Amino acid sequence: MAPTAAQLSWLRRLLFLLALLPLARVVWLGTEGRLGANPIETITRASGDWTLYFLCFTLAITPLRRLTGQQWLLKLRRMLGLFCFFYASLHFLCFLWFDHFFDLAEMWKDVKKRPFITMGFSAFVLLIPLAITSTAAMQRRLGRNWARLHRLIYLIAVLAIVHFWWMRAGKNNFGEPIVLGTIVALLLGVRLVFRWQAARATARSLAVELSAKDPG
Repeated sequence: MAPTAAQLSWLRRLLFLLALLPLARVVWLGTEGRLGANPIETITRASGDWTLYFLCFTLAITPLRRLTGQQWLLKLRRMLGLFCFFYASLHFLCFLWFDHFFDLAEMWKDVKKRPFITMGFSAFVLLIPLAITSTAAMQRRLGRNWARLHRLIYLIAVLAIVHFWWMRAGKNNFGEPIVLGTIVALLLGVRLVFRWQAARATARSLAVELSAKDPG
């Protein structure tokens, strides 16, 4: 059963607060001096991890909606996507600030030199237009082009996983990349199944229509 407008409003508020908890935890650990031996790495890793988690949450909305028939879930997708962009922005800020002290020229050299950074930077840049056009007004203005633009999320997901995989490869730590890569692959794969089913249904409907027009 779909929630009422009031219940959905409270659910959004709760989701908003929950989505800020990872940031609040890092801030609290920082004030307590409990970010470990390398606080910069801890902050950078946490922001990157939560970018991927929110990317998965966002991608999960459509399959959940299709499988459960709960259309109201789509009303949560924009907030999840914006929090993905929020944590991606924090992750990029850590890279620009802590690694390069806002030296854009040096940052760009690093982007071109190290493939895993190239993948992550590309994913972040592609997220920007999705965040900018996430409003209902932009959706109406762009029409069908909005859906085409927002399909970039699939490419972003692949780039983000490659970035994560190559980053952990340097430390031979493939546990999390395998888990998150599998989740993303399943979330993208189920979309292919949905499209295949839709194409079959369309073909079957067309065949029935043609048969009715030409019975002999």
